[in-house]
Amino acid sequence: MAVKRIGVLTGGGDCPGLNSVLVGVVRKSLALDYEVVGILKGWLGLIEKAARPLTRDSVSGILPRGGTILRTSRTNPYKNPELVEKVKENFKALGLDALIAVGGDDTLGVAHKLHEQEGLPTVGVPKTIDNDLFGTDRTFGFDTAINIATDAIDRLHTTAESHDRVLVIELMGRHAGWITLYAGLAGGADVILIPEVQVSVDEVCRIIRERHGRGRDFSIVAVAEGADLGEGTALQTKKLDEFGHVRLGGIGERLSQEIEKRTGFETRFVVLGHLQRGGSPSAYDRYLGLRFGMIAVELVEQSKFGTMVSLRGNDFVAIPLKEAVSKTRTVNPKLYDAMKIFFG
Repeated sequence: MAVKRIGVLTGGGDCPGLNSVLVGVVRKSLALDYEVVGILKGWLGLIEKAARPLTRDSVSGILPRGGTILRTSRTNPYKNPELVEKVKENFKALGLDALIAVGGDDTLGVAHKLHEQEGLPTVGVPKTIDNDLFGTDRTFGFDTAINIATDAIDRLHTTAESHDRVLVIELMGRHAGWITLYAGLAGGADVILIPEVQVSVDEVCRIIRERHGRGRDFSIVAVAEGADLGEGTALQTKKLDEFGHVRLGGIGERLSQEIEKRTGFETRFVVLGHLQRGGSPSAYDRYLGLRFGMIAVELVEQSKFGTMVSLRGNDFVAIPLKEAVSKTRTVNPKLYDAMKIFFG
């Protein structure tokens, strides 16, 4: 297949490193004499035919910038057959020979369907700060997120110790606890709670009481937003997004109230929220984004459509999009159990 014009879009939540991917896509495309069209606001841009050319000049200087210059949205064309037809029509109207979709399982799920069901030539780039996409060892944005979260925990230590308080920090992680586990360990949290392993509030309180009984009159609890406390998930709202997900939130507040009620220790909570996905990407995430973008273009050149770029060890490989969106990459409970020696 002769390729002359590639489209690229960024969908789902923003995260550090997206602009690095765009730089990689553009620079590699120029080396192969391809034109690049940036689709604005994810799949919404293909529905509304909102696009702009991406050139060497337009991506110059964006490597250290967080977010995405193409903007993003959580649009799902498969909610309505007419929207899918719009995507197909505008793909053709924009003169695209291939499309690179940068996103998580929702965005890549759409890319998979467009390839399998509609015959569009798509290639995926994995994007999620949660590091929970199946089939790749690492996604860009995760390194930045855990560094931000670790820094926040470091800062909480000083105020917790000064006031003899328990401080609960709520971190991102709907179904996977990678951010909370890595940052919690690096930041010296005394209790770490993740979605993959159920830990009761009573057990959390026991660990804190024992710690205080040893003369350590403050504690840090790192909890993922989707952590399993055996008392139901904390919902911010029951309203579903475009892909049928509820919005989680509030577990930090709920847990802090229960800890104070059951132990008598003064307890406060902090929700790190969008700070984890904002700001400049780390050096590693910039590198990873560049490489993912470059290799995505190579997959287009090789007509390996319906695939996603994946990092396996130190090697970059292509895996089927179907495999990448088949399940979530979660923390092995055995790893969590091994790390319990650092609790308390």
